[in-house]
Amino acid sequence: MRLHQHLYLRIWLALTAVILLMTLLLGWLWRIQWEHERAQRPGGVVVLRDASGQEIGRAEARRQRVPGQGVEFQVPMADGQMLTIQLPRPHRPPKKPPGIDPYRIIQSFWGFTALLLLIAVAVALGAYPVVRRLTQRLEALQQGVERWGTGQLDTRLPVQGQDEVAFLAERFNAAADRVQALLASHKALLANASHELRSPLARIRMGMELLRSGASDAQARERQLQAMARNIAELDELIDEILLASRLDLTDPTDPGALGTPEDVDVVGLAAEECARVDATLDVAGDAPQALLRGYPRLLRRLLRNLLENARRHAGPQATEPVRCTVSVRPAAAGGGWRWEITVADRGPGVPDAFKERVFEPFFRLPGQSEREGGVGLGLALVRAIARRHRGDVRCTDRPGGGACFVVELMSV
Repeated sequence: MRLHQHLYLRIWLALTAVILLMTLLLGWLWRIQWEHERAQRPGGVVVLRDASGQEIGRAEARRQRVPGQGVEFQVPMADGQMLTIQLPRPHRPPKKPPGIDPYRIIQSFWGFTALLLLIAVAVALGAYPVVRRLTQRLEALQQGVERWGTGQLDTRLPVQGQDEVAFLAERFNAAADRVQALLASHKALLANASHELRSPLARIRMGMELLRSGASDAQARERQLQAMARNIAELDELIDEILLASRLDLTDPTDPGALGTPEDVDVVGLAAEECARVDATLDVAGDAPQALLRGYPRLLRRLLRNLLENARRHAGPQATEPVRCTVSVRPAAAGGGWRWEITVADRGPGVPDAFKERVFEPFFRLPGQSEREGGVGLGLALVRAIARRHRGDVRCTDRPGGGACFVVELMSV
């Protein structure tokens, strides 16, 4: 992780750099003052003059400190004699106890205070651009969240940099996209469900009116009752799938227990039961009979039933061969474990390439099949939602020789 991706490190480094710069500046000023004081000290040449001011001797002084006697200089004279000059040790008054000299205390206090103030001003000036940039981005984040909270769901935050604030803005945008998509999905679900509910209700109402009129014979009344029963079953299926779709949308995909407790599911057994309901052929490959998939039995049964019902409906009664379901297991590419593959193929008209992804949208039907009996347009959308809850997905391909083929991949939750 690079340093510029952490905001606290950037602030800390900025403050540290300012303090280091101030330390170097103070050291440089102290060195200049020391060199100036050193230049003011007397030189190392000793000059001797007589009473008339005439120079009688000059030489480099050889300074020697005598313990207890001060400093002694030995200067050679012009006549060859050695003249010794001794400077007595200066008398120093006894040191005062600390805290007695008020002037020194005041001078030291104000000097230290001035130094602290200088460092504080330098740190404030150095840290201001960093802090101001941070606060500006936080203010933009606050304003965006407030606009989004007032109902402007298309509000998105600018992502600047690669630190924590940028990551927060990016996560907010992702959450806002998901919320907006969920609301749009729920609105579409409500509108489509309202439309789909009208058709069976209208047919039930018409059948009740015909029965109430009493103009039909016994066989006609029986047909009307059977049609009403089919419409009621269609209503029940539609309501069941709408409730399941809403539940899958509202639960957290990252929470394995949101849909109940996962169990070890015998996928081959479930597939055999569902294939028997629609007279489909079941093929089992590899070690699938001995393997178990940890997931949600009710959802997996719904996935198999929707795929098989969809294949039977689109194959039609004139199909040359039954619907074929294949279950296989293979090792997962990454992360260990097993990946299940369920393939359901039919000999119907197939799905055009332009609609191979759209068939998984809620309430979508292929052109020309909107009035086909059976199916409410939610089956394949639920298949994809259930597959993704089991860490997989579904795709639509062409079956060799004609027809459609739906391939589902699943993993244990």
